[in-house]
Amino acid sequence: MSVSSQPLDDDDRTEAAFLFAHAETVPPHVHALGHLVHAATGVLSLITDDGAWIAPPNRVAWVPAGAKHRHRAHGATDMRIVHLSAEAATGLPSGPAVLTVSPLAREALLAITTSAPRSDVARAHLRGVIVDELTSAPEQPLHLPEPTDARLRRVVRRVERDLSEPVSLAALATWAGVGERTLTRLFRQETGMGYRQWRLQLRVHHALVLLAEGRSVTEVASASGWATTSQFIEQFTPLVGMTPGAYRRAAGAAPA
Repeated sequence: MSVSSQPLDDDDRTEAAFLFAHAETVPPHVHALGHLVHAATGVLSLITDDGAWIAPPNRVAWVPAGAKHRHRAHGATDMRIVHLSAEAATGLPSGPAVLTVSPLAREALLAITTSAPRSDVARAHLRGVIVDELTSAPEQPLHLPEPTDARLRRVVRRVERDLSEPVSLAALATWAGVGERTLTRLFRQETGMGYRQWRLQLRVHHALVLLAEGRSVTEVASASGWATTSQFIEQFTPLVGMTPGAYRRAAGAAPA
């Protein structure tokens, strides 16, 4: 489904807000300017040929100028976008990324993307606050690289089909007819992670989406392959920066 929502403003501003229904998508496209994408509510996936990033409400996605990408909403999502000139984006990553959004940066993002009239000077000040906060923010490990090797892509699709039961690397190697050492090397080369770390990232991505849909923490833990809810909380929280319950509430909260 393509975007049916309209921005809050129909002028030539470089900031806007869009409302998405659950599972609504933006077709692949590019922008002449780099832009920041923030989910005031809901959760956004940023998808490129190189992989997928998840941006919950305590994160902001960065898309450099000219990068082909698409978005997908998980849960009812209020998407805020701020375009940046090349000069303003100098301190941001050279490729797509997800960054921690501080409370100050979040408030500035929400303020600059509302329909309230603001002078060019005021908007420039808000944009400066956002960039200053984000250029010192750490990049978050919420990226799932897309493999290019056909053997690894087949293995990845196999794991993605069912996360509820753990599958060992040895079992996957046997299933795919690939040596275990070869598969280990492919995971390192193609994703920058070992198999266990990659699978944890995949499970967290899956959990973020299910929580944004309103599923219970216990249900999500089981569906994403955790043996217990406490184990899920323990592994989810450091990666996302909040507990699954807090994230579930934030994903559906009304913006400030």
